[in-house]
Amino acid sequence: MRFLLIDDHVVVRSGLKLILSDLYKPCSIDEAEDGQSAHIKLKLHNYDLVILDIKMPDTNTLELMEYIHISYPAIKVLVFSMNAESVYAKRFLAAGAKGFINKVAPLDEIVKAINQVLSGKKYISESLVESLAEQGNRINKTNLFDTLSPREFEIATLLLSGEGISQIAHKLNLQVSTVGTHKARIFEKLKVSNLIELKDLANSFNA
Repeated sequence: MRFLLIDDHVVVRSGLKLILSDLYKPCSIDEAEDGQSAHIKLKLHNYDLVILDIKMPDTNTLELMEYIHISYPAIKVLVFSMNAESVYAKRFLAAGAKGFINKVAPLDEIVKAINQVLSGKKYISESLVESLAEQGNRINKTNLFDTLSPREFEIATLLLSGEGISQIAHKLNLQVSTVGTHKARIFEKLKVSNLIELKDLANSFNA
């Protein structure tokens, strides 16, 4: 088995290495701290499983997920993140991920997710299954984040991580006015008027 851990936190990568080393003997485990280093590793080796974080410096992880799915279709990807699965999981699963699990999940559930994805099955937590079922049964619980375009979703994610309009414009190589226009559309679609309400909305889907 060969694994690639894409996460900007050394502690998280170290913990995953211990889990994988114990589960699969022998195995090779490579690490990447952002999208650029991940691209280099992907070109050098064939991987059985990639474990991918969502928020990393200078990295559009949704685009990275799509790139892996298109360029290396045999690689299985498990998203491992602190971000609300009810907000992010649907998009990453649609982009090709085989599973999505929260970093605060119990160890046995993390192991279950890894094994399930490696066996070729999809992994979705019970809480997400319940959330999706509830959204399907109750129209007023529809996830408004699903109405955002890919660019709007990317900017919303950066806003939620504390980035300002100027920072986002620089990071995405856009005009400040363009980002401002996207922000206004995001707020309109999500029916919020400020960042506090945006964060409250994102948290509500993680309840």
